Amino acid sequence: MGDYRYLFSQLVRRELRRKYKGSTLGVVWYLINPLVLLGAYTFMFSFVLHPQNIRAFPIFVMAGLVVWTFFQQSVLYSADALIEQGALIRKARFPREAIPAAVVAVQLITMCALLIVVIPIALAVRGTFGPDLLLLPVVVALLFAFALGCALIVSVLHAYFRDVLPIVTAALLPWFFLSPIFFQLSTLLKSHPAIRAALEWGNPVAPFIELMRGILWGGGGVTPGRLLYVVVAAGLSLAIGTTVFRRMEGELAVVL
Repeated sequence: MGDYRYLFSQLVRRELRRKYKGSTLGVVWYLINPLVLLGAYTFMFSFVLHPQNIRAFPIFVMAGLVVWTFFQQSVLYSADALIEQGALIRKARFPREAIPAAVVAVQLITMCALLIVVIPIALAVRGTFGPDLLLLPVVVALLFAFALGCALIVSVLHAYFRDVLPIVTAALLPWFFLSPIFFQLSTLLKSHPAIRAALEWGNPVAPFIELMRGILWGGGGVTPGRLLYVVVAAGLSLAIGTTVFRRMEGELAVVL
């Protein structure tokens, strides 16, 4: 087990070096990109498209972007992970799950670095230290488990069927706009409760966004129902992802 932990740490370091190779600023780029997106979206939705009247709109949006960026990049970057490590898979015996897990771990590092920047700004804007902030590590851990389960499924399916990544990439675009990143579910579609319920509970990323927003922005997003939802979603995602991965990993050395 100790050897596997060492291997996992080396995979994470290798993924970090690969992503930042040749970059002078390194991890800073992974903070700059979401901040640039935040500025662009804040301008568009605050001054051009005139959205709902939402206080502290940049923090409102950033709380959603933190969750979505982590989830999206975890799924997309893990798709090619097994293919890129094909030589290692053919040469050595080790838990193959470590490869997509290392990719998700790198995205977790990036998200935590981004949160270090966002949290002080959010607290300064709110002017209060809410007790909900203590739930942040729990929500982050559950989000990691949820994303890891999805990454396991996408990575092993893409190793066998190379159309999986383009399909996932196409699916993530409408999923992004259907997620409550730029709008507030509590004030949306009051005359269509079924549609609002579908957006809130039919989208497994939405409760994570609402919880993160409740912690950073406020607005009552932290509720027992959402907490229960993300616990179940994280557990199911990880269980299903692990099961699918282990059933399909037997022929990886052949198909890669």
